[in-house]
Amino acid sequence: MCGIFSIFSRDGEPIPPQILHGSKHSLRELAYRQSGKQRHRGPDSTGVYVIASEGVAMVHERLRIVGVAEGDQPFVSEDGNLILVANGEIYNYLELSAEIAKRRGSYNPKSDCHVILELYKDYGVDLLDHISGMFAFALYDRRTKEVLLARDPVGIIPMYVGEDESGNLWVASEMKCLVDTCPKVETFTPGEARFGRVGQLQTCWQFQQPWLNEVPTQACELSLLRSNLESAVRCHLHCDVHFGALLSGGVDSSLIASIATKIMRERDPNYRLKTFSVGLKDAPDFKAARNVAKYINSDHKEIIFEIDEALDGIRDIVYHLETYDVTTVRCSLPMLLLARYIKSTGIKMILSGEGADEIFGGYLYFHKAPNYQDFHEELVKRVRQLHLSDCLRANKVAMAKGVELRVPFLDTGFVNHVMQIRPEDKIPGTLNQFGGQQQKRLEKYVLRAAFADDYLPDDVLWRQKEQFSDGVGYDWIDSIRRVATSHVTDEEFAGAALRFPFSTPSTKEAYYYRSIFSELFPGESAARTVVRWVPRLDWGCPEDPSGRAQAVHQVNKD
Repeated sequence: MCGIFSIFSRDGEPIPPQILHGSKHSLRELAYRQSGKQRHRGPDSTGVYVIASEGVAMVHERLRIVGVAEGDQPFVSEDGNLILVANGEIYNYLELSAEIAKRRGSYNPKSDCHVILELYKDYGVDLLDHISGMFAFALYDRRTKEVLLARDPVGIIPMYVGEDESGNLWVASEMKCLVDTCPKVETFTPGEARFGRVGQLQTCWQFQQPWLNEVPTQACELSLLRSNLESAVRCHLHCDVHFGALLSGGVDSSLIASIATKIMRERDPNYRLKTFSVGLKDAPDFKAARNVAKYINSDHKEIIFEIDEALDGIRDIVYHLETYDVTTVRCSLPMLLLARYIKSTGIKMILSGEGADEIFGGYLYFHKAPNYQDFHEELVKRVRQLHLSDCLRANKVAMAKGVELRVPFLDTGFVNHVMQIRPEDKIPGTLNQFGGQQQKRLEKYVLRAAFADDYLPDDVLWRQKEQFSDGVGYDWIDSIRRVATSHVTDEEFAGAALRFPFSTPSTKEAYYYRSIFSELFPGESAARTVVRWVPRLDWGCPEDPSGRAQAVHQVNKD
């Protein structure tokens, strides 16, 4: 995982000096400087490729994970006509490389993302039908002066596009590279590709599945669910560096760690996965995480933080996240401290459990779903918005410290499988339909039931959902809310609608984060890249996103 940055001239001609911040800066200097704002994403190397005569600059900030020796970008075709900068991991690149070699006689990929360049030669924009993974990329074709931009179906990898005053196209992994040069900035839509000359780009590919528009009717098969998740984890383990796993003690991260351990022990029976937890002293998550670590015999480390230590980073976290969403800010501060520690151990890739709540209906407010159709439609909404919340947090917080975070639950094939399961098998709160005593069903019941055989301790497998910002310690939410609120006067909050007419903050805490965001990323265009994460108010849920605010929440005292 890395950072990408590009500038493409509107007319394929040299960019005028006024756009280059005056004659003091060349196109290369400007591109290098602007991309430097996201250089934390690629601490291992910076690659720059410039075609000044065509007004093109492409920069790659690299974190070396796969193809460590040969994978530095930008990638350039042998004839010099195709240039690619890509961020992410193509998980089926070995299979694709074998197919390319079969067609051409030989082919040795420089890294997983190099296959994108080669597939474009063979299929053009239809290459998107062949790759599977998490990705965002920009490809320039000098022969036609056309650009291809694309982002993975869920939006695991961030990408923003901007337009300067002359209509030139800017592309970056993080918005901070664009806001001071582009009056117009937007989040690039996940599951979409755009192709054409600058100013004429058209959508040429979109991720499409029946579950996006229809309520599914497929019954859940537990054995198939289990094998599909195991396959997703297996393909996410390929890397050329040391890796570990986040272990919060919740069922999602615990399952990923357990499955990864089983797979790695196929090669080495004595393998011990490095696992990490973070929280306040005596946090609810710690006891569960310890149980899992003991059960799978992982090399486990707990990171205990103090409240003031995390609160110091509020402004930093808004800068890295590029959002003012309350729940995202709350849970990202402890994670930032954890990412910093993980980086210090020499680990460059980490597995995590993000995405399970969105595809299985794991948030506690889903107990309030009035019917199957509303439940499924809310799942679809949550999946579509993952790139604005959980994926944004997971990617940007880890990459702020130069760590790649992988999310097997969001493997495209696994997402499709789970989202095609009928809602009556996933909705929480209904009576058990898979045997056992008649009882109210926990959230994510089918996921738990699929792994009931020797994967996790029962007290973890059947533990109620605890949102990360709650699980690190109940005092954390209370403290950050209190401190953020103290920075906003009654008079300031009374004028919230006047100062922030778009997405007006509804609490002083939200106002405080929004104020920081507006200083760092001025303009309404930047503000409109954010969507607030809130439960369904029309289901009778409280507005506060904390899981503890939901009536069904049970306090974990240990």
